[in-house]
Amino acid sequence: MTVISAWCSPTLLLLLFSPALWAAEISCRNEDGEAVDWFALYKLPKHTKGDGTGLGLEYMYMDSLAQQWQPGRYLVNMTQGALGQTLGQLYKAYESKSNNTVYAIYNDEVPHSGSINSKRGHTKGFLLLDKSQGFWVIHSVPLFPPFPEDGYGYPASGESYGQTAICITFAYEQFIEIDQQMQSSNPKIYSCSLPDTFQADLPNLQKLCAGSRPPSGPLRRLSKLQSVHGEAFLHFAKSDSFVDDIYVAWVAQELKTDLLAESWQHSGQKLPSNCSLQYFVYNINLIGTPLNSTFHSIQDHSKWSVSMKDEVQWTCIGDLNRAAEQAWRSGGFICTQNKHIYNAFRRLVIHYESCNDASMWI
Repeated sequence: MTVISAWCSPTLLLLLFSPALWAAEISCRNEDGEAVDWFALYKLPKHTKGDGTGLGLEYMYMDSLAQQWQPGRYLVNMTQGALGQTLGQLYKAYESKSNNTVYAIYNDEVPHSGSINSKRGHTKGFLLLDKSQGFWVIHSVPLFPPFPEDGYGYPASGESYGQTAICITFAYEQFIEIDQQMQSSNPKIYSCSLPDTFQADLPNLQKLCAGSRPPSGPLRRLSKLQSVHGEAFLHFAKSDSFVDDIYVAWVAQELKTDLLAESWQHSGQKLPSNCSLQYFVYNINLIGTPLNSTFHSIQDHSKWSVSMKDEVQWTCIGDLNRAAEQAWRSGGFICTQNKHIYNAFRRLVIHYESCNDASMWI
């Protein structure tokens, strides 16, 4: 007889494993407030061609339950949206001043600061966890999210361009590994809480929360992570001492696949498509959405890439652009071979730039 069967009546077992109790755990949340293993979100640019032209607050959404792009039911600045539902848990933890949770919010462009912190990682995200589990959100939106004391909102500066976000729910032990990744990526944390009982497990987060830089770590570090429901991820974290284009020099070669890459192309030092190593990286030029709208990469601030061919089905979402000055910035990407995420992002690509500057249509 198991311990559970010896101690628990059927009624108590039903209560223990009821969805309502599981929903109380820290997790990525969908637009109904339900716990999900992961979600991906693509905020559309303000000006697009076709049926999707809008305010710059609409987004496409998919998660572990709804495994293809669908229109967001809310605007990205609403608390009912997936980002608002997920971040709301962090804000509640802040308000409760609980010693049972850890949270950290980071961005190289901090709300109200009016400046970019180029000495820290070109990283944007937030996390919340307790001793059981938590979530990690990686996104591309400057000046987001607001300080907890300010409540939820979305910056006007983030409306014009496309943006991406990915949320993954992890068991507590995975955050000990994520802490090691932060030693290389060196994010600028502007709001955090790290109670004493967590500090031994999260020494790099402790340093970053205190405004210090962690001790020098590896130039680059690759971590294998697993979501609470068993989804496998790879996280690439490079330091500012690894001076190279992360897409070409590391990610494509490590994953052994040619990549189609989407990143911010307003920089004067934009990098061209690169075919110099075994695996190539091509810049995406034009995106087409399932909402019958299209937009050019010049309208997009997101950072993601997908395998050129369908055999390996890698998708990576992260922090860094394909720009010369980004070689000197720390940051990274989280990558997955989830076929639904791959198909969703791969089908967005309409046109890319070949290595001889020719225009290539998918």
